[in-house]
Amino acid sequence: MKSKILILSAAAIVLFSCGTQKTAIAEASPKAAETTKGDVDLTPELLEGKNLYENSCAKCHKLYEPKKFDKEKWAPILVRMQKKAKLDDVKMASITNYIHSQL
Repeated sequence: MKSKILILSAAAIVLFSCGTQKTAIAEASPKAAETTKGDVDLTPELLEGKNLYENSCAKCHKLYEPKKFDKEKWAPILVRMQKKAKLDDVKMASITNYIHSQL
């Protein structure tokens, strides 16, 4: 009986942990764009940056709205977080482009 409970608990944990990531879905058309809060049309590249921001940064802390800081204040934050999150330069550029597009 204990082994069944442990197996069911482990399965529930695995399913829950896999289902908590947010995903931005881009349409197949390269010209397709999604509007966030009516401000900026997000290209597939910006959607990728948004997805990386939401999934990489939210693992450790709450997400800040991009408009909370200006570009000058975001720069050192992003540099510091790149090291902590162990993100390569390409992923960090994508996140940076997304944040800058929202300012």
